[in-house]
Amino acid sequence: MLEELDNDQDQDLDEPTPQGVLAMQLTALPRDTNAFNDIYGGWLVSQMDLAASSSASRIAGGRIATVAIDRMAFMVPVNVGAQLAFYTQVEEVGRSSIKVLVEVWSDDPQAIERRKVTEALFVFVAIDAHGRTRAVPQK
Repeated sequence: MLEELDNDQDQDLDEPTPQGVLAMQLTALPRDTNAFNDIYGGWLVSQMDLAASSSASRIAGGRIATVAIDRMAFMVPVNVGAQLAFYTQVEEVGRSSIKVLVEVWSDDPQAIERRKVTEALFVFVAIDAHGRTRAVPQK
């Protein structure tokens, strides 16, 4: 019995899990696909930007702008009907910048298991009403 518990714990460690908190969920629809029913990468990036910007704007206490996307990697295609979950994790807060890691996971009805689709590091800067960089409030 103890041996079975140890094996179960080892299996749990081997399974990849999302980093961060669930920021957004949506279903991949036909309007977001190419002729092969794969989701457009640009559409997925825009959804990731939405998920990351919600975290960054809360930290910044207002308006932000996306200034860079780093470490973008697509691992598997996304099919129509896939349930996508966007997880965000704040990696760094600077004087005026905020770095947010976004991971996208798919619960595709055509796949056997949940899979990591992509990840990227989004960089934002806090901006004022005139579009100039401002400091992020210290907490």
